[in-house]
Amino acid sequence: MKTALVCGAGGFIGGHLVKRLKREGFWVRGVDLKFHEYAESEADDFVVGDLREQAFTRSVVDRKFDEVYQLAADMGGAGFIFTGENDADIMHNSATINLNVLDATYKRNISRIFYSSSACMYPAYNQEDPDNPNCAEDSAYPAAPDSEYGWEKLFSERLYLTYGRNYGMQARVARFHNIFGPQGTWDGGREKAPAAICRKVAATPHGGTIDIWGDGKQTRSFLYVDECVEGVLRLMRSDFTGPVNIGSDEMVSIDQLVDMVADIGGKTIIKNHIPGPVGVRGRNSDNRLIQERLGWAPSNTLRAGLEPTYAWIERQLLRNAA
Repeated sequence: MKTALVCGAGGFIGGHLVKRLKREGFWVRGVDLKFHEYAESEADDFVVGDLREQAFTRSVVDRKFDEVYQLAADMGGAGFIFTGENDADIMHNSATINLNVLDATYKRNISRIFYSSSACMYPAYNQEDPDNPNCAEDSAYPAAPDSEYGWEKLFSERLYLTYGRNYGMQARVARFHNIFGPQGTWDGGREKAPAAICRKVAATPHGGTIDIWGDGKQTRSFLYVDECVEGVLRLMRSDFTGPVNIGSDEMVSIDQLVDMVADIGGKTIIKNHIPGPVGVRGRNSDNRLIQERLGWAPSNTLRAGLEPTYAWIERQLLRNAA
C-alpha cells in the first residue's frame, strides 16, 4: 500500500486531497494545527500539532512516505492578507513550516514532495489592467508581489526548487488561483471572495443590499476544489517540476461574480461598493503551460462549482441559526 503525508490536512484543500488519496487506496497521515472544522477527516492517522516546531515536524515525518503534500500555511482572503496587520505572522509562520517540512523530508530520503504556491506571487505591475492581466508562469520576474503573502510564496517556491537541484528531490510546485468549494472557510475574516459572497447573498433577503469591497470591476478567476485536487495529483505524478498555474481561465469581475451567485440563490441583490482591501486589479490563470506539459487543464464552469458551494454555505447559515 502506498503512503502519503498531507500537511495542512485540517484545511479546505488538504481535507479534499485526503479524501481523494483514500479513494485511490493510499494510507494517509494528515497533520494540522487543528482537526477539520466541517468534516471528519478520512486520514488513517491524523496528528494535531505545530509544523513550526522542528521536533514535531520530524516526529510526523517518521518514515519514507511515497508522496508528501505541503499545503500548510498561514493564509486567508483579502481581509486577512492585504490589511498589513498580519504580515509578520504570514511570513514567519509559513516560511518556518516550509523550512521544517523540507528539512525533515530530505533527512528521511523522501524524494517526491508537492508544494502549493499561489498566484499572489505574480508581479503587481502585470495585473493593473482588469481586462488583460499577465499571469503566465514566465512573467514572475522581475518579482513584485502585491503582498507579503506573495513574497513568502515566491521565496518558498525557490526553496523547494533548490532542494530539487541540490539534493535530487522530486519537488513539484503549483501556483493556485483562488480555490473554492464546500467545506471551506466561509466566515470569520479569512474567507475568500466566492465564499464571502455566497454567505452574504444567502443571508440577504430578495431585493436586499450587500457590501462589496472596491468598485466591483476588479477581475479574478476561481477554481472548484475537485479540479484543483485533480491538477495537483497530475502534476505530482508527472515528470514536470513546475512552477505551473492550477486555476480556471474563466475570468469574471467581482460584480459578475455577485450577479452569478444572486442568480443561483434566486434573488435580486443590490451592490453597495465600499472601500476595502482588494489586491490587484486583474488576475486570471494562464493555462497554456499546464495544457502543454500535462495535457490537461481545468475545464468546469464557474457556475457549476458555485451551485454546490452556495447550497453548502446556505446550510451552514441555517444550522447556525437553528
